[in-house]
Amino acid sequence: MKRVAFFCAFLFICAGSARAQINQADSVDSGSLSASFQATRPTNALFALASQPSPAMAMPEPVASAWASPAPAEPQGVYGVYQEYDWQVYGGYTFLKFYEVPGTLPNMNGFDFDVAYYLHGGSLGIEGGVTGVFASVSGVNDKLATGMGGVHYRWSKQGRAVLWVHGLVGVAHFIPQTAFGGTNAFGYEVGGGLDVAAGRSKRLGYRVEGDLVGTTFFGTTQYSPKVSVGIFYKF
Repeated sequence: MKRVAFFCAFLFICAGSARAQINQADSVDSGSLSASFQATRPTNALFALASQPSPAMAMPEPVASAWASPAPAEPQGVYGVYQEYDWQVYGGYTFLKFYEVPGTLPNMNGFDFDVAYYLHGGSLGIEGGVTGVFASVSGVNDKLATGMGGVHYRWSKQGRAVLWVHGLVGVAHFIPQTAFGGTNAFGYEVGGGLDVAAGRSKRLGYRVEGDLVGTTFFGTTQYSPKVSVGIFYKF
């Protein structure tokens, strides 16, 4: 029995020694494998660098710039250098040499006033005006007044200087009463003139005008030259 017990104890000690050696060998092998894996594994910095995209491959996202140029404005139309005016008024001094009767030719001074309306702002217009002149003949004050209307035509709508002509018909009134006949008669006026803008203004300007005034007083016809100078205004 002692031999059997001794033999069992010996087997138990040998088995424990063998198990210890196996555990130690496993521990050594595991440590070597871990060290080998760590040696072949890339570092965190290299792994992070490799995981980032290449600068050449990166596509920046479009960013709206606060300094972006605004869209160009639509081009504006050009409507002309000179503005058109349909209406024109004139007032000025008038000199008329009235052929009253043979041997009586008074020099008469007074005023001239007229208004012209240009149809659709064009060259052709409608004009109406009045003239009043006065003179003293042998101590008697002679007065002649006319009221006429007709057509007015200008050659140019633009520019500083504008040439024009007109033709008017109407009535004439002469006082005082004379032994030669009545004081009212048919009258007409034909002539033309030059309008010149004042400075840079296209509304205000000066006029020089020359006309022939025809009247039918005293059963005959009078042909009287008239000259007028004054100021016009467009609107």
